[in-house]
Amino acid sequence: MSSKKKGVIIGVDPHKMSVTIEVVDDCEHLLGTGRFDTNNTGYADMRRYVKQWPDRIWAVEGANGAGRPLAQRLVAACEQVLDVPAKLAARVRLFDTGHNRKTDALDAHSIAVVAVRTEGLRVVADDGELEALRMLTDRRDELARQRVQTVNRLQRLLSELLPGQRKRDLSATQAKAMLATVRPRDIAGKTRRRMAAEEIADLVALDAKLKKIKAELKAAVLERGSALMDLYGVGPAGAARTLADVGDVARFADRNRFASWTGTAPLDASSGEQNRHRLSRAENRRMNHVLHVAAVVQIRHDTEGRAYYRRKLAAGKTPMEALRCLKRRLSDVVYRQLIADAGLTQQPEEAGPGGHCGATLQSSAADSHPLIDTSDQPLPGPAKPTLRRRPAGRKTLTPTAP
Repeated sequence: MSSKKKGVIIGVDPHKMSVTIEVVDDCEHLLGTGRFDTNNTGYADMRRYVKQWPDRIWAVEGANGAGRPLAQRLVAACEQVLDVPAKLAARVRLFDTGHNRKTDALDAHSIAVVAVRTEGLRVVADDGELEALRMLTDRRDELARQRVQTVNRLQRLLSELLPGQRKRDLSATQAKAMLATVRPRDIAGKTRRRMAAEEIADLVALDAKLKKIKAELKAAVLERGSALMDLYGVGPAGAARTLADVGDVARFADRNRFASWTGTAPLDASSGEQNRHRLSRAENRRMNHVLHVAAVVQIRHDTEGRAYYRRKLAAGKTPMEALRCLKRRLSDVVYRQLIADAGLTQQPEEAGPGGHCGATLQSSAADSHPLIDTSDQPLPGPAKPTLRRRPAGRKTLTPTAP
């Protein structure tokens, strides 16, 4: 067990309409428990209840997810809040005597125990700009999904009005031109045409919103002094998603831990005489998508990423394996850029638990199958913040070759 924390720990199991808390001391003795609503009255009742423990630390599960509203509210009230990964809490519950039974009270207990036993949990910081960036990124993703649904509905209607003239990557302008060529006379056809016109209007509105929010994301990324957009294949949306989800890059001990978090570190899946590796599906899938998009863009254009991808194909790897290698290399590139943006200095890495044996800052674990077996461990990190706001203006930086 790690060294004990002073004061009491308040484990919080957050939900949309209620939160369940459990208060324990540094020896994990139960001091109090309660369930409160998430409205203003419930929040005030919870704050009054915990006043009897002035030296307190809050441990909130998923402070970047379901627990974000409460965590930000507590931080704004000058409370110290730790972010407890759900995976760590699940492991405590699994090895408890309750046979992995899942209730709100048991969840709060597990969260509190994790905070008592684990050093280096991420401290939730009050960063209004980063929170705004996260909201803009989420909004952009929602609009992008809505646009895909709108285009799919429009494609279906146009295929019924104009059989055999389906167009890939349909834009609003193209859809208008296609719709102008058809004048149905039956009631069903007229209804389809009217619905198609409405979908086109929705598509035009969505495109305008996406264009506006893209400009906002670009300005916000540059305002934070990040040069992520200098990396080929990383646009405003990808850079904003990276900054929003990473937060403080110092919580990752090295590039290998970062690759584990992005789901690009290969896991040993060998069985018998078959030696194979696979990627983790349990890490940050949104960051994995950002790296996937960057890899595909680099492969489609004349870049060093394409040359690297072709070298892997020539070495006998399948297209999917070569793509995974490229994503692993791009994860290192993004990590180095985040370190540079934060003004940190990378230290020489050594092989350790969850690390990649023989990897250096110049080499990449993608070049060969690393000897790993714990890359899917949760990665809580140090509380010391490193990402500070920088003056507006984009610094000149030569993109690092993937």
